[in-house]
Amino acid sequence: MTFKDYKFLVLSDLYRITDNLGIGSLFKHLIYGESFRYNFWMRTCKFSHGKRLLKYTLHPIARLIYSHYTYKMGISIPFTTDIGSGFYIGHFGGIVVNWRSTIGKNCNISHGVTLGQANRGRNKGYPIVGDDVYIGPGAKIIGAVKVGNNVAIGANCVVTKDIPDNSVVVGIPGKVISQEGSEGYVERTDYTDKIR
Repeated sequence: MTFKDYKFLVLSDLYRITDNLGIGSLFKHLIYGESFRYNFWMRTCKFSHGKRLLKYTLHPIARLIYSHYTYKMGISIPFTTDIGSGFYIGHFGGIVVNWRSTIGKNCNISHGVTLGQANRGRNKGYPIVGDDVYIGPGAKIIGAVKVGNNVAIGANCVVTKDIPDNSVVVGIPGKVISQEGSEGYVERTDYTDKIR
């Protein structure tokens, strides 16, 4: 990851959370904003871990701060997890993501969400979440499940099967109830031209 890539990820997260790319907004939310603060240190850990000089200077400090916020906010997303731009955590608390999971760009994750591993059976593996996906409070995505693009997953839904693009999924187990997708749930995705 280059510094340009790192900067883009940090600013895309900031824009999705605050609708603002100003330096004042960045510092304000780095100090007071839980969601952005967590994202910032997660991105910083990943960036600094991959750079020889930073791995032994910045990374240990970033890792310490990141670990502090992991416990304080009740969010367990390993910094090595592959997460696209514009990552949005609606409310902190009870979020667990397996490090082998993949999350696309512009994903909204609510409190109580789990992206977990299945160790056996036909779904053995880890979830792959597409772009522009909304995951409601308490939802669980378990095993080698592929969630398509523009999907909305309802509160407390348990997803154990692949979900096609533009679906709305609810229930236990999760069932597709419409093809209206995540429009209206995933907002402020027009940051690419504003950042670059």
